Amino acid sequence: MTARGTDAPAAAVGVVVLTMGDREPELRALLDSVASQEGEAATVVVLGQGVKLPPLPDGVEAVELPENLGIPGGRNAGVRWLREHGGVDIVLVLDDDGLLPRTDTLRLVREAFAENPRLGVVGFRIVDEEGLTQRRHVPRLGGADPAQSGPVTTFLGGAHAIRMSVIDQVGEFPAEFFYAHEETDFAWRALDAGWEIDYRADLVLRHPRTQASRHAVYYRNTGRNRVWLAKRHLPAVLVPVYLATWAAYTVAQRPPLHGLRSWWAGFFEGVRVPCPPRRPMRWRTVWRMTRLGRPPVI
Repeated sequence: MTARGTDAPAAAVGVVVLTMGDREPELRALLDSVASQEGEAATVVVLGQGVKLPPLPDGVEAVELPENLGIPGGRNAGVRWLREHGGVDIVLVLDDDGLLPRTDTLRLVREAFAENPRLGVVGFRIVDEEGLTQRRHVPRLGGADPAQSGPVTTFLGGAHAIRMSVIDQVGEFPAEFFYAHEETDFAWRALDAGWEIDYRADLVLRHPRTQASRHAVYYRNTGRNRVWLAKRHLPAVLVPVYLATWAAYTVAQRPPLHGLRSWWAGFFEGVRVPCPPRRPMRWRTVWRMTRLGRPPVI
């Protein structure tokens, strides 16, 4: 198989799946859907986050991490494994309870990167059991029109593809975040390095409808990591604007009292505890994000 419009061989794809070992039927269905993809097979690695992995299909690599490294730390471990063993060009990250309903997804991912050499990240559309996309799964303000593809300033963690050379250039996911906003941290670094990020509505991951607040650390980590994100990447004058905007938004959402308390605890932890390095994005990146509809104060 060759990339469309070229004589070059198809890009090698590596798939990273993290699991806590508690979704064996869903994991098996996901891996079957990856194996059913058209064209050259992907290198697939499943990482157990401090747990023993169930039996996996032939050809799927198993890595049992000694402890739960969190979502960004686990992804980093998967990328390192692929770099050492897979020799891949594109890293595809999928949730262990997701499913690829189409068989041409990997082909479309390869074509997207082959057609645009400045494309660094591709975000998928996540749909529930009824084919609907939750507002929080659309990486644009207001969750407008999930069926419309286009350039964006961030991407969804549950289903995305990254050019390996982008990771080589801008670095790994921030392991210190553990959970929440690690994709935005990576996206801002990629944008500042001149890469493009696309949301592709035709690349679909089917995923059970869930609420982000189901995670025990959701409120605290969300508050903390927003502060770390701003301190790490925004020009100094924008940091208080960004944090004030998100504090106002959080209060306006009327979370449960325990959630609001946890959020503020995390917020002040982020203020108090450093999360280096600080590398403010360039003002032209701020302007570029603004033109894409999401200035880094919202």
